[in-house]
Amino acid sequence: MGRLPFIIAACIFIIASDIYCYKAIVAVFKKWKPGTKKAFGIAYWTYSALLIIGVFCGIYLNLFLTLRAIILVAFFLTVACKLAMLPFLVLDDLRRLFIKIFRKNKTAEVSTLPQTAQSTAAEPISRSEFLVKAGLVAAAVPLTSLSWGIISGAYDYQVRRVNLILPNLPKAFDGITMGQISDIHSGSFYNKTAVKGGVEMLLGEKPDFIFFTGDLVNNLTNEVRDYQDIFSKVKAPLGVYSSLGNHDYGDYYFGKESSPAKVKNLKDMVDVHKIMGYDLLMNENRRLKVDGEEIGILGIENWGMGRFPKYGKMELAVQNTDDLPVKLLLSHDPSHWRGEVLPKYPQIDAMFSGHTHGMQFGVRLKEYQWSPVQYIYKEWAGLYQEQKQQLYVNVGYGFLGYPGRVGILPEITIFTLKRA
Repeated sequence: MGRLPFIIAACIFIIASDIYCYKAIVAVFKKWKPGTKKAFGIAYWTYSALLIIGVFCGIYLNLFLTLRAIILVAFFLTVACKLAMLPFLVLDDLRRLFIKIFRKNKTAEVSTLPQTAQSTAAEPISRSEFLVKAGLVAAAVPLTSLSWGIISGAYDYQVRRVNLILPNLPKAFDGITMGQISDIHSGSFYNKTAVKGGVEMLLGEKPDFIFFTGDLVNNLTNEVRDYQDIFSKVKAPLGVYSSLGNHDYGDYYFGKESSPAKVKNLKDMVDVHKIMGYDLLMNENRRLKVDGEEIGILGIENWGMGRFPKYGKMELAVQNTDDLPVKLLLSHDPSHWRGEVLPKYPQIDAMFSGHTHGMQFGVRLKEYQWSPVQYIYKEWAGLYQEQKQQLYVNVGYGFLGYPGRVGILPEITIFTLKRA
């Protein structure tokens, strides 16, 4: 029920923008024949109605993943195009309003003119063909870029290699490799072959151990059923360790309050991790041993700033780890690093997160990166360091909402642990 107001608001926006855009388009293309205008109207309003029905069905009915993906694609492309077009229509209406006010102020002058002149001055203010057509062109920009992001970016997995310098690293671990994936969001996938290809890329790197830092699903554990066999193939000699993300608890489906269905959903999530062979760390730690030397792997439940839940309990995760020279922390939300780890837990050498997705849109080059998400999260992609503590934010394996990526491509991270 918590999502219903948002869904209703989205549908109201679609209907209101539909009416606004439709009237503008029809007003400009006056030379259309009656048959053409009628056909356009039928197609326009049929599409809008089907889109709204599809949004509700995609959320509340158990549709095939491919059909849900098609609905989601159509929804985001439609909203993006209208958002690009609306400023031009508003600008045109403001122009027309200004002219109307100006003419109203000239009413006295008009009344003194001959009858023919009065008729000319009283003619209705027509829509600006230039501005409306400019809006249509502007709408084509997000349509093109977002469509390309769906076709090309959604499954264009990128391997990023990072040297992780840990001065206290035991000699036995010097040069060892670790993989990280995050934010799988299996409920969004619609191409099993591509997803499998990404897993094969990860395994082809032959990491010694692997971290998965949360958000296996969007809302419900059963979303992973069609991809469980693929992610079960993720194996490493020293193990696969995982943590939960904010989407894994079912909060966005069941609400914040506990219920038998929500408790079962979380139990199923824990069981799925076991079935796949992932060692799920829920406010606990493990000792990773190589040639008689050890480092600590700690994992907490989701801990996020603002509206995101704080299930994580660091005081439990760090228990009995004081003797370990290096401690690596799995924590889904990067805001946890600045919110709690830096001020309270200086013994954490490096933290590994996901969550941001890099907003699935932006620029990521070797020496420069930008995304709108940086105005929300100070640490949102890549490696960060403050004093002797480090944070790495993986921009995610999957996607949520918009079923694609533009500029911020899905990531597989391979770390080489080094002493210096």
